[in-house]
Amino acid sequence: MRRDELLNALGLTPWRLRGTATPNADAGAEPQQQHIAVDLANALPREPQPEKTPSALPAMAQETLSPDGRAQRIAQLSWDLFAADVAACTACDLCKTRTKPVPGVGDVRARWLFIGEGPGADEDRKGEPFVGQAGKLLDQMLAALGMKRGNDVYIANVLKCRPPNNRAPTPQEADACRPYLERQIALIQPKIIVALGKSAAMLLLNTDASIASLRGRVHRYREAPLVVTYHPAYLLRNPADKAKSWEDLVFTKRHLESVLASEC
Repeated sequence: MRRDELLNALGLTPWRLRGTATPNADAGAEPQQQHIAVDLANALPREPQPEKTPSALPAMAQETLSPDGRAQRIAQLSWDLFAADVAACTACDLCKTRTKPVPGVGDVRARWLFIGEGPGADEDRKGEPFVGQAGKLLDQMLAALGMKRGNDVYIANVLKCRPPNNRAPTPQEADACRPYLERQIALIQPKIIVALGKSAAMLLLNTDASIASLRGRVHRYREAPLVVTYHPAYLLRNPADKAKSWEDLVFTKRHLESVLASEC
């Protein structure tokens, strides 16, 4: 419907700018009324516009962001967009050699957050962390504590893509993935973080200290308490150290219980 027709339907006379003559009016005649032009579209109430939320950017769009801009955008991602954003990431060359990205899995409100170094071959094929023999051992350790994957437990890796031949990640690769891990921690807000293996501990605590020197103590990553234990893959190769890892988990559980008790 045209503007004039819409105004007539509403019982309004089209308004005109001050000083403009009406059609067919005598040139010398005084205008009968002084009119003010009104843009009907601006005069009518507008529907509220939905608030803009961060979206998962395609790879080409991600490449245009500076490192700081990329980190700031990732820091605002919701869980609904997180996995898709990881899949679109091209911040390092691991996106070219991976089969599937491995963002993480579990209870998004978990008190326990387990973090390994990076995906292995089984994880790369399935897109889920700790699904091979090491994952089965981790599940057994959780069961011994009366816990299970996905129930008050979230499992992730520092790296979201598998390095070729399971090599150690480069500092650049770890830095590229760090904003995603930090966003996961911010979303989950875990009560305790368990670093699985020396590589994860090194990346999280920025240290090259040995596992032996890091075990049995409570460290911190950002605001969350963090403990260090052996990676399940290491325990498969060195079963004699399973008892030590069990000690670490019992120590962790007792610390968490004391923290929760103090909050009551």
